[in-house]
Order: sequence, then C-alpha cells, then structure tokens
Amino acid sequence: MRLIHRAARLTALSLLLQCAFAPMSSQAASVARSVQKTPKKYTIEQFMATTSISGASFSHDEKNILFSSNESGIFNVYSIPVGGGKPVALTRSTVDSHYAVSYFRHDDRVLFTRDKGGDEQNHLFVRELDGTEKDLTPGEKLKAAFAGWSQDGKAFYVQSNERDPKYFDLYRYDAKTYERSLLYKTENSLRPIDVSRDGKWIALDKPNTTADSDIYLYNVASQETKHITPHQGTASYNSATFDPTSSKLFFTSNDGGEFTSLRSYDLASGKVSEHEKARWDVMGTDFSHNGRFRVTAINQDGTIVQRIVEGAQEKPLALPKLQGGEMRGATFSDSGNLLAFYVNGDRSPSNLFVYDLRSKKLNQLTQSLNKEIDANDLVEAEVVRFKSFDGVEIPSIFLKPKGASLTNRVPAVVFVHGGPGGQTRRGYNPLFQYLANNGYAVLGINNRGSSGYGKTFYTADDGKHGREPLWDCVEAKTYLASLGYIDPDRIGIMGGSYGGYMTLAALAFRPEAFKVGIDIFGVSNWVRTLESIPPYWEAQRKALYAEIGDPVKDKEFLIETSPLFHAKHIRKPLMVIQGKNDPRVIKPESDEIVEAVKKNQVPVEYVVFDDEGHGFSKKKNQIEANAKMVEFLDKYLKPGLPLAK
Repeated sequence: MRLIHRAARLTALSLLLQCAFAPMSSQAASVARSVQKTPKKYTIEQFMATTSISGASFSHDEKNILFSSNESGIFNVYSIPVGGGKPVALTRSTVDSHYAVSYFRHDDRVLFTRDKGGDEQNHLFVRELDGTEKDLTPGEKLKAAFAGWSQDGKAFYVQSNERDPKYFDLYRYDAKTYERSLLYKTENSLRPIDVSRDGKWIALDKPNTTADSDIYLYNVASQETKHITPHQGTASYNSATFDPTSSKLFFTSNDGGEFTSLRSYDLASGKVSEHEKARWDVMGTDFSHNGRFRVTAINQDGTIVQRIVEGAQEKPLALPKLQGGEMRGATFSDSGNLLAFYVNGDRSPSNLFVYDLRSKKLNQLTQSLNKEIDANDLVEAEVVRFKSFDGVEIPSIFLKPKGASLTNRVPAVVFVHGGPGGQTRRGYNPLFQYLANNGYAVLGINNRGSSGYGKTFYTADDGKHGREPLWDCVEAKTYLASLGYIDPDRIGIMGGSYGGYMTLAALAFRPEAFKVGIDIFGVSNWVRTLESIPPYWEAQRKALYAEIGDPVKDKEFLIETSPLFHAKHIRKPLMVIQGKNDPRVIKPESDEIVEAVKKNQVPVEYVVFDDEGHGFSKKKNQIEANAKMVEFLDKYLKPGLPLAK
C-alpha cells in the first residue's frame, strides 16, 4: 500500500512508468523531415479539443476501469469497460475539477477528490452505489488525501491535517461504515509513506534538506520509532514500499554514489541490500496486489523507463510492442490477469490501454488527440546538451519547428520548469506543441539544480538561485543562436512557478539577454513566498530554507535575488499569468511585479484567473492563457515585426 506523499514525490509512480523504444536515428530523422509536407497550422481551440486523461483503477469484478478526464472542459470521474466502449461520467461537475482515486475493492463505490477553485484544500469523497456523494473528510481549512487500501480491502487509509495544519496524521477508515481510527499521529517532520501489508509497520520519511533525507520505521503495536538510515554527508533516503510478505522495506538512496538505486531493509535482521540499480536514478518500485509483479521506474535522460519483473526470480515481463510513444501508468488488476497503462509520446497525448496477460490481447480504450489534428504535423522532441559558462553540461529537451532552416530562421523560447529541482521530460506537452506549430523553437532547459542528472548536478544550485542557474539560461540563448536556423535577435524566456521566477530574474538581472518574458504563477519576492509557505508544507519548509534561504537569517540575500526589488531594470515586454486562489505563489507576488514594471514604461500584460490556483484545471482558462501567450510572442518576436528596444 502506497501513501500519497510517496506518490506525489514520484508524480505518482504509476503515472510515470513507461518503457523505452528505440528512437529513429538522427540521419533517418533528417531524411524524414526533409520530405515532409508543410505542416498545417492549428488553432488553440483545436489543440485544446484534445482530451487529458489520467489514473487507472480496476473495478472489483475487473470489468471496468476508473479514470479522470477533462473531456467536459474540466476534470471529472469516468468509468470505461476493459474491452472498450464509451466512457460513462460518474461525476458531472461544471465548477471544480474532480479526480478519480479508486474503486472500492469489493463493490462499485468510488473514491474521488476535489478542492475549491484550485485552493489545494482537497477533500476525499465517496460516490455511493445510488450515485449520491459523501465527504469523508468534512471540515474547513483542511487538506486530506487517500493513502491506500489495506490488503484485504476492508479498510483504507487517509491522511489529513485537520488536527494541526502543519502535520498530516494517518487514519484507518472502515470500508463499510467509514468509521475511522487514528493510526499515526504526526508531531514532527516525519511523514507517513507506506503501511506494511500485515499492518504492523509504517515507513516514515524525514526531509533534512532538499538533497538529504532519512527513513524511520514505526511499530504500530509498540508505538516505537526506529531510525534505520544513519549516514554521513549528503544522501537521500526515500521509502518505496514494503514487500508482499511484510518482511522487507524497499527504498531508494544515492548514498555512496551520484544516482539512486533500489535497496531493501530486512525488518528482522536490519540487513540492508542493494536490489536494483541503473546508470540513472531509480525513482521507486511497487508490487502488484497479488505480489506476482514488481514495477520499477527509472529516470533515464528525461524519459521515465519502466521495468516490470515477475516472480521470485524477477524474470522480465514480456510486453506488447507499442506505436507512437512509451508506456506509463502500469496498474495491475487484483488478480494480476490484466494490466492497464497509458501510452504517451511527444506527438501523442496519453491513451489508456488494457493488456490481458492470459490471451495476450491488447485493447486501446481512448483516443485523446483531437481527430482534426494530424500527428505528422506535430514535432518530435529530442534531447540536446550544451556547455554552460563554466563548462557544466546542461541537458535540455528541444522542439524544432517544421520548416526552420538556415534560410528560414525562426524565433525561440527558453522554457524553465518548476521546482526548484524539477525536470523537463520527453512526452506530450500541449503548450510546447502549440508553440512549435506557431513557428517557435522551444528549449526546455534542465538548468543546474534539476533532478534526474545526479546528486552533484541536483545540489549545484543550492544557495545560488538567481545566479548560476540563471546564467545557464543565458547560455541556452547562446546555444540556440549557434544552431543557425534560430534568429538570435528573437529569443524569449518563459516558465511556470520557479520557472516564472527565473523568467523575472532573467529580465531583472540579465536585462540584455532576452527580448521578452512570460511569467506563469512565478515568484517575484522570495521573502514573502518563503514566509507564506502553506502550513501543510511544514515538513519541507526547513529544507526549502536550506536551499533557497531563510526569510529571517538570509533576508538580505533573498532581497538581492528577488526580482521585485530590482524591477527598475526590467526593460523588455513582460506577460504575467496568475491564479487568484494560488496558495503557493500568492496573488500579491504578481500584482506588485506588474505594478513595478509598468513604472518603467514597459509593455506589461497581466492575466488573472479567478477560478484557478497554482496551475490550470480548466480548458477554457488554458485556451485563453495559451492563446494570449502566443499573441504576445507574435507581437514581439515574430520575424518582420519590430523588435523591442
């Protein structure tokens, strides 16, 4: 049974898993591009008519699958037969997005979650057999999350911070009556991650910094807690799952190396063994309900590769050959006879499949890409690398628009991911494809501090935000200009969350570098952002202070690296996008930077969404935001139009 914090850290391991397929050789790709016809240009409405889907939970009789879809314009909960058919909407919200969690293990009741307008105060709900809905976590100003099923399916676990907004306690709910009991009371920075199948043990993770962490074991019967990962120096230790016999805890760690490997801790003897490793980060592992299969995720150079092994001998499972993408979201039915997964590629959004391991039959259940869009008109991404100012190699994901050439130079944008510590990866990205379809090259930079490239690279930005990581972005502009088919005078920068901060930092601290900037939900004032961290981030708060700065002890440094206090230097056109209900980067962050930059007589466009939080959950808002972003870029970066001074 996996708890929500571990799933969140892996972006839900089951949503990341995928297998690798041999890429087209660079020579063959070049030939293929040369014979392609001029791609059709699509509207934002056509792009957004594509459906986003996620999640997979088998019904108790293994005849249906539960998933989330935004086909209606916002996310709702749907069910679809494993053999194919039309999805049936189980929720029909027109206001707040609803996300599927799980079928009950012995009947057709459904668990789902929602918040209000993106405020991230999620509650857990049950949809009863008669279609009525019940809030299982009622109350104000609390955040709750599903945390897995007991092995027999007669109970499930829920985390909630209702007692203390800083900490998530773990509750056990009776699956019939919904009566609950407190299983673990959190009173410090330890976080419940996993409960053993016999219910006797709870794995607890403790973040020390963003790069250093520990694991503790809690004995439910004796209520004793034991530290099992004492170590020297900086090393991450993160719980993955208990084995099916509840005799071992599997975890990942990079102690003694650059990348994380999968290791196990024997509960009886305390012996630690290395179980699985790769040349990249092993992100985590999980077992099927019947214990027959084990699934591992590996972050391989910007692609999440899956490994599925079977039995005690861990023989690799033979999987069907797939077209157009990689496997993600591997989920086994309770019997182990059926495997649900998604296929996602650079030019193909996620589609849900079911594979019958007995008959070897593969069924595709969804068709997510808008039928009006020809996938051949979209762009295949590639991994590129360039040397930064100090020789450090910077990996990035690159999309070259079709038609770009030495005689037809195109504008470009450097896109900075969120975090700090995030990563831009391969896979379908509607914004990237929309930009490429409109003639923009896109470089999704993984500047120093990004995850997935080793411990040293990950920690290289600690205490240096607004400096070395930003300089990597400036060097990205130099790299783009060196390609020949990018117009060096028409390169912008954009990003969301931490990437929004990097955009503002670029315009404020290196005002000569980029022609325009688009800040999406970005930080402008580190002091206020760190002071206003949501209470339920208490476990991560000190780690963020250690990496970015303490708003009391390091206030002077944070002011020095906060764009708001240097807004007078911003002289290039700026667009700012903000969600009114954002609990992470609150609206005053954007209000004040917009007001300050306007004083410079600089073009500033400010777009606020009253019904969004930290990101987009509604198609109508994505349509408006993406359209305005491209209009803004067209105004200041398109060839033939005046450049910003």
